[in-house]
Amino acid sequence: MRLKGKTAVVTGAGSGFGEGIAKTYAREGANIVVNDLNGAAAERVASEIALAGGKAIAVAGDVTRSADWQQLLQAALEDFGSVQIVVNNAGTTHRNKPVLDVTEAEFDRVYAVNVKGLYWSVRAFVPYFRKCGGGVFINIASTAGIRPRPGLVWYNGSKGAVIVASKSLAVELGPDHIRVNCVNPVIGETALLSEFMGVEDTPANRQRFLASIPLGRFSKPQDVANACLYLASDDAEFITGACLDVDGGRCV
Repeated sequence: MRLKGKTAVVTGAGSGFGEGIAKTYAREGANIVVNDLNGAAAERVASEIALAGGKAIAVAGDVTRSADWQQLLQAALEDFGSVQIVVNNAGTTHRNKPVLDVTEAEFDRVYAVNVKGLYWSVRAFVPYFRKCGGGVFINIASTAGIRPRPGLVWYNGSKGAVIVASKSLAVELGPDHIRVNCVNPVIGETALLSEFMGVEDTPANRQRFLASIPLGRFSKPQDVANACLYLASDDAEFITGACLDVDGGRCV
């Protein structure tokens, strides 16, 4: 078990990539704090981890709120005594559409979740990690941050910000033995798929996007979870500031 004895906070873990990460970490021995804006979804995932023999608690919360991040830290310490890993997975997008059609409210929401959520994560956990002598952040960015698709301008920009912020954090926090890495999934089979495509989810529309992925399929939660497992494990103890593309070759 590669994460035995460790505790991980995973945001947006009520479905999709976050659920895959949480369940994979649990199978590898980690205690899991399952966070999601949807409390019922978080409870479901935590219950399924427990039924499979793992240890997990569900903590509903909004990653755009400082108080909710403090609650995540306190819940983790109360139930498990320590935290070693934070996975900033919660994310959102505006629908794929022309840049001038994106409303201010859509823009604000994308940056609040995708970028400000990372800001609050750092504010909550860096002081704690410093006291503990180290820790790990894994931030789920996107291939959109390095090879943008049209129609997703502000989403692309938000993920580019996550990538650059992660590298900057890695440099600044390295002396504190705090590692910060990114995972960049290509478009995946999640609840946001039709939003990313900007059209109805049909086989024909899927094929348009699959044509740009050399390995010929969308990313899956387990693909992303496997990358996150490596970066969280002691096998990656000398890796920080990296961005691991989980993209089937799209960014080659």
